[in-house]
Amino acid sequence: MNAAAEATVTATEVVLPGKVAPSGLRLAQRALPAPAAGQALVRVESTAVSFAESAMRRGRYYGQPSFPFVPGYDLVGIVEAVGPGVDHALVGRRVAALTKTGGWTTAALLTAADLVEVPDGIGPDEAETLIVNGLTAYQMLHRSAKVRAGQTVLVLGAAGGVGSVLVQLALDAGARVIGTANPRHHEALRALGVEPIDYGRPDLAARVRELAPAGVDAVFDHLGGASVTLSYRLLNRTGTLVSYSIAAKLDDTRPVLLDFLPLLAKLTFWNYLPSRKHASFYDVWAGAGKPDSAKREAFRAWMRTDLTQVFDLLRDGRLTAKIAARFPLSEAAAAMELAESSGRTNLGKIILAP
Repeated sequence: MNAAAEATVTATEVVLPGKVAPSGLRLAQRALPAPAAGQALVRVESTAVSFAESAMRRGRYYGQPSFPFVPGYDLVGIVEAVGPGVDHALVGRRVAALTKTGGWTTAALLTAADLVEVPDGIGPDEAETLIVNGLTAYQMLHRSAKVRAGQTVLVLGAAGGVGSVLVQLALDAGARVIGTANPRHHEALRALGVEPIDYGRPDLAARVRELAPAGVDAVFDHLGGASVTLSYRLLNRTGTLVSYSIAAKLDDTRPVLLDFLPLLAKLTFWNYLPSRKHASFYDVWAGAGKPDSAKREAFRAWMRTDLTQVFDLLRDGRLTAKIAARFPLSEAAAAMELAESSGRTNLGKIILAP
């Protein structure tokens, strides 16, 4: 297809029809028109399952669209056509996109300004593992906590999608890393240089104190709920807590906002205490602003800079893409079931290949 293509493209996509089990996902086809002004048509090579999709299928992701919709938080693909006002040199290039929804498809119409070029030498699956996970981990480590060489950090869920990237970035930055995980992942984490702790230990806090008697410089907490109080107590006198999810509340049935508000209130209260500690909630979309606003342009520049840095670390061998499993897009239900399984054994992201 050339850059000025006008024919429609038929995309196969996975639809989340409502609050269903993974088996309730369904395949559908949709005709996509030619790209409009400012748009690009991307043939999707790789997308993936993230925590967000598991939350969305339960109606537990704040700000998710109304059912039915196509999930898929990010994607990698080849630009096949562009609309008016978009540089035709983009056609044929491999790009990454942070989409929040809509990624589980064989083709997508996206705003060209939101696309980040993937450097030569990086495959689509490798790049896919590092879009939302890599961006989240990089920004939390370097922009939120500002971790420096010689510091000690605690990563909860060190074997997860974000956690497995975060521990690598922290080690690359020269930090000492303690990570909580299921014992089945400890050998793999030790191989990376992480000091693993069983997340199910009743004396987890005591074990962290054994390893870091004065407390840690930063804690990255994806659980929310009561976990953030424990995380805050494990900080040293000048430590930073970064909370970035409420995974512990995934199966609650009350409105998700009722879990977020107490968490945000707690973090805010701690920052008013006469202490040199700091606590914050990280949201990858914070500061995105409205479409076509100056804030949105600044957000795009910030995201492009950080994601390009993550890709460069991957290309240079300082970061490894961790792929736990790979499924065809048509088997999205099986991929989601594995992602949510307590018996999962491999580190990394579960890829969907359109």
